[in-house]
Amino acid sequence: MTIILTIIHVIVCFFLVIVVLLQSGKAADLAGAFGGMGSQTAFGPRGSATLLSKATTIAAALFMVTSLSLAILATRNAGASGSVLDKGKAAGKSAPAANPAQPKPGGNTIPIQIPPAPVPAPAAPAPAPVKK
Repeated sequence: MTIILTIIHVIVCFFLVIVVLLQSGKAADLAGAFGGMGSQTAFGPRGSATLLSKATTIAAALFMVTSLSLAILATRNAGASGSVLDKGKAAGKSAPAANPAQPKPGGNTIPIQIPPAPVPAPAAPAPAPVKK
């Protein structure tokens, strides 16, 4: 279900971008720059709804519906699995500590790796005295 909804969402996104880019602005002509096109109203006169404006409205509504549906599906699936912090606590309880002498990460101390002390080589036997 999520995959189909995601595919529909992407198609609607592309369609919405194309439809918005095909439309011309209300003040696209030169008269709009100098106060023409019904300067008594805030945004100029509103003409009849064209096919592109109706397509934009429909695509925007579909975009909102698919966005909300994907968000609901994502939170519904995420609620069953638990949070990341809960998973980290469960993993920390089940696994034994590797080296309890080292401080826990996130504290004010900085863990330093100390190399092991070198093992002294065994002493060689003393050479036998040489007789002449």
